[in-house]
Amino acid sequence: MASKDSFFIRETINIGKTSTFVEEQIDIGFMVDALNETVLRVHNMAVAYTDSNGTTIHIDDDTSAAAQFQLTTQSQDSMVMLSDKSVVASGNLIGSGDGFAAIGDHIPTYLHNDFDLSPQHWTNGYLVGVEAIYLGGEASTDWTEEVYVSVCLECTAEKLTKGAAMALALSQQ
Repeated sequence: MASKDSFFIRETINIGKTSTFVEEQIDIGFMVDALNETVLRVHNMAVAYTDSNGTTIHIDDDTSAAAQFQLTTQSQDSMVMLSDKSVVASGNLIGSGDGFAAIGDHIPTYLHNDFDLSPQHWTNGYLVGVEAIYLGGEASTDWTEEVYVSVCLECTAEKLTKGAAMALALSQQ
């Protein structure tokens, strides 16, 4: 089932606004097959933080708010550090409501992701050899609405060569 043609995996998770970690499983068993030595290679990743309609999230007056996500190869109970071998990618968004425009629509004055840039490209791709990956995250309480994180992964499937098996063993648990 190895393929050089890219395909895309898309997933959206509601991380709310309660500072409580939530997680959803993404089944990739249709592509990863241990018996046939087929693995998934993630080449690129796009991330969006939005409201339930896919538009800008809003923030309370004179506050700051945070939202973060992680994509892992193992289920988690909370956010984990990037140094955890199960982490494929992570991202963090900080919003500030200082100095709203006169229109009063509560669009954040500042949005920053400089703390964790939500990786979008790996030079040789990121190998995944498990049948499920996990998208999780949490958002602080100062957003005026629930925060949704959407990811789009550009992937290919390939046969697990000895070199790829070594790379997979070194990068994951």
